[in-house]
Amino acid sequence: MAAKDLAIGNKRKASGDKKGKSDGKAKKAKLEEVAEPEEAQDNGSDDFESFSDSDDGGVKLGQNRSHKQFKKNDDDSNGKTFERGQTSRESHAKQKQLAQERKAAKPLADEVHRTKKIWEKLRIKSKVPKEERQKLVTELFEIITGRMKDFVLKHDAVRAVQTAIKYGTAEQRKQIAHELEGTYAQLAESRYAKFLIGKLLVQNDEEIRDLIIPHFYGRVRKLINHPEASWILDDIYRTVATKEQKAILLREWYGPEFSLKEMNKDTNVTADLNKILEAEPSKKSPIKKTLLDMINTLVQKRMTGFTMLHDAMLQYFLSLEPGTEDFTEFFELIKGDENGDLLKNLAFTRNGARLACLLLAHGAAKDRKQILKTYKDTFLMMAGDNYAYLVILAAYDVIDDTKLTAKSIFPELVGEKDEEVVQNIVGAANNANARLTFLYLFEGLSKSLFPPGSTFAQDVIKEVHEIRQKTSKKDDATRKQELIASLMPHLLEVIASSPGDLISTAFGCQFITDVMLSESGDKAKALQAIAESVGTDPNAVPDEDDLNPKVHVSQTAFGGRMLKSIIQGGRFDKAAGHVVQIQPPLEFANVLYPIIKDYIIEWATGPSSFVVVAMLEAPDFSDADAVRKVLKKNKKLLDKAAKEETADQKASREAKEQAANEKGAKKNKNKKTETPVGNAGSRILLEKL
Repeated sequence: MAAKDLAIGNKRKASGDKKGKSDGKAKKAKLEEVAEPEEAQDNGSDDFESFSDSDDGGVKLGQNRSHKQFKKNDDDSNGKTFERGQTSRESHAKQKQLAQERKAAKPLADEVHRTKKIWEKLRIKSKVPKEERQKLVTELFEIITGRMKDFVLKHDAVRAVQTAIKYGTAEQRKQIAHELEGTYAQLAESRYAKFLIGKLLVQNDEEIRDLIIPHFYGRVRKLINHPEASWILDDIYRTVATKEQKAILLREWYGPEFSLKEMNKDTNVTADLNKILEAEPSKKSPIKKTLLDMINTLVQKRMTGFTMLHDAMLQYFLSLEPGTEDFTEFFELIKGDENGDLLKNLAFTRNGARLACLLLAHGAAKDRKQILKTYKDTFLMMAGDNYAYLVILAAYDVIDDTKLTAKSIFPELVGEKDEEVVQNIVGAANNANARLTFLYLFEGLSKSLFPPGSTFAQDVIKEVHEIRQKTSKKDDATRKQELIASLMPHLLEVIASSPGDLISTAFGCQFITDVMLSESGDKAKALQAIAESVGTDPNAVPDEDDLNPKVHVSQTAFGGRMLKSIIQGGRFDKAAGHVVQIQPPLEFANVLYPIIKDYIIEWATGPSSFVVVAMLEAPDFSDADAVRKVLKKNKKLLDKAAKEETADQKASREAKEQAANEKGAKKNKNKKTETPVGNAGSRILLEKL
């Protein structure tokens, strides 16, 4: 790098000399300056040399010198570097020697050089024994302790400090954090040192976190616009900051008066803009103007990926009254992003996804169409994200033009080629988020799709439902039924072609159940494929050579529930007190029995015995008498299964006993179990006989 800087310095000096001298004098001056590389290089700038001190010779990139530059000048009074007759290799060796001398003359030169050598060894973890690594780390800490601030602003030395954080103890990391106290805002602006902050915070040490984050108080408005500091600031806000720390950082978007440089732990700080405006109504206009200016600045700079920005945008949006001029202008600001990056980025954060859903709910038909167009080629990625899938569900709920919705979303979720369709649908059916983009149309806000822990998703969807009462016209049931009709052929095709990939998982079985219990589409091929996929011996032992043996569907609880539900042909209605069959009826018992009749006793005495119970109770089952005859002949096996402890019951009992032993509780062998031991399905079948 020294040689490259020398060439640049020579060009600048030569160009300056040409202004006041003749061409001949300029050339002479240029030759003289080439002969003085040390003076040309000594400009006070930092020497960001590479990690390796080795050099294989040759002229470095950007060092395009003619052979005339190496000719000796007639005047030797200025201490010339190159002698007449020197080769390129000799000249380069002399330049390298000069560069090393300048490097050695800098402060902490020997220490920096040694830390780089230690770093080169430690960075390859597999090649350094544990004892040697500990010695190297100890030596590294001896070098950097007390000089931390001098090391962290050098791009090569800061990596050694990061290595010390990685391999140091908790106390040593705290030592580094305390020694750097007061410099974190400056480090965040450094191209290299900002990563050191991340290394410290990723350790999940609360003391370090509470030491570092307050250094950003009062500086958010400046740092969020900085090309380097903005990313580490947003990472801190998104990943490690507490709820109160997030509120303090976000409040600074509302104006300089909200910049708190110290946090009072007893103060309950809020970033809810509506609450702040309610407490100080006189400041409503300047606060909202400041916030909008901050948002607009980042949008215009195309810095739209920040979680903090998305949270600030949501706060501003919630403070607006629908239908007002401010509301319309902010809506247009979001839609007006040329590349659509703003809307796309919004979908992948918690509050950003909520904002995108609210925009869909409040928007007119033209607005909704434009938003869907923006998300083109992104829906498949959105379906699997923790938050972005909500935008797809909101589109299902509010867009009245179901043909537009189906045309925009389904081709990406499903795919076009046959192999792609199977891969996408099976993959989505077994993904906790992506499956909702299909099953939500069948189940809505059911507990099986949205368990108690998913309150955020439920709250957003309910919020959208309240808004759509004023902005959408089509009945919700009609809208969903039209979407299901567009999607159903693809789903049934995949179930018919690859049932085994679905019935092997709990999510896959739930997917099949929902599709089969929908009153849409021709299900004959899919039902036949499901029956054939379970027709093998339930008690068959997997091949020892099989690297990925599959458990028979009858041996799984989710598989038994799926088959039982399809045989019943409908869902249980609490109000009616019984299962309400879909129309036309599935009559799955008549499809399944001919395939499993040779193993009916294994089914009746196994974990999925309720499948046989459902068969006998099905009103459309034509072979019920044949099943009863077989069961009567094997009544002893049924009786044995009904009384013997099942594998699941045994495992549950042993787990309870182990827990009781760990708590020091005494066993009571005479105490009766709360639930009867044995196969409950087999017991019911005996009663029916």
